[in-house]
Amino acid sequence: MRFIDAETIEAHLAYPDLVDVLEIAFRHDVMAPPRHHHTVPLDARPAATWLLMPAISAAKGADGTLVAGPYMGMKSVTVFPDNAVRSGKPAIAGMYLLLSTETGETLAILDATRLTAWRTAAASALAARYLARADTTRMLMVGAGALAPYLIRAHASVRPLTDVMVWNRTRGGSEKIVAAFAGSGLRVNVVDDLEAAARSADLISTATISTKPLVLGAWLKPGTHVDSVGAFRADMRETDDALVAAARVYVDTRAGAFGEAGDILQPIKSGAIDKNHVLGDLAELVSGTVAGRSNASDITFFKSVGASIEDLAAAIAVYERCRSA
Repeated sequence: MRFIDAETIEAHLAYPDLVDVLEIAFRHDVMAPPRHHHTVPLDARPAATWLLMPAISAAKGADGTLVAGPYMGMKSVTVFPDNAVRSGKPAIAGMYLLLSTETGETLAILDATRLTAWRTAAASALAARYLARADTTRMLMVGAGALAPYLIRAHASVRPLTDVMVWNRTRGGSEKIVAAFAGSGLRVNVVDDLEAAARSADLISTATISTKPLVLGAWLKPGTHVDSVGAFRADMRETDDALVAAARVYVDTRAGAFGEAGDILQPIKSGAIDKNHVLGDLAELVSGTVAGRSNASDITFFKSVGASIEDLAAAIAVYERCRSA
């Protein structure tokens, strides 16, 4: 059994290579049981969340039914929202268990926090391949947490970004992102006026745990693509009803979106949209079952809450590269 830490994951993954890995994964069969979502009540503190996400690689058997492929895995992730204030630690922590379907034995334990950052950004970039304009050069990053650098790098690997604006509730977080991209070739700058930045952006990526809309539909220019990867519970949201109603909407998986994506569920509840307003998921986009952007003026919206297929594909990629190294 291998223990694969964050540094090893960093050494074996790259963009857009991981975007390609996910595109292949979404074109193939995977058995993905529903995600287990547990609330952890804490005394005098915000409730924490514990997520368990299993997946089994699959292939067609002789009779045409699905049979297990060579790998299966499960991610365990905890989200403790007040960690930064209480201990200076990240809000998200976890581990990934990769197993063999031949014997059931554990093949590897991977740092799930780093794996999640890589695969989440790769899924967003995969959606952007189909939804963001080909001439997208100006990005707004809303939120300066652990995901932000990965989202910037992933999007820059699939679209010709030249300028990135970073907005965060605290300016210090944005300044750290700017420093991290010094010498990268991208012009990365802190912005304080979120509305003005959103009005000028070709692509807006949001990665926060907000419970109230941050990006409003009234701010968007024609052709903008919005990528929302935060707000992973039904009571959270990063966008308002007007944005979702005006956009061509896509999700990573329908089960995830209709189960816990506040940016989708709250507009449905208010009557701003219905379920049919969600035009497709990643599997449908990459297979060509549904169309993506139809013209240069479309506003497109991709909502991600995470999918176990992404974790499994990324974990397999790291494991196999470690074995062949």
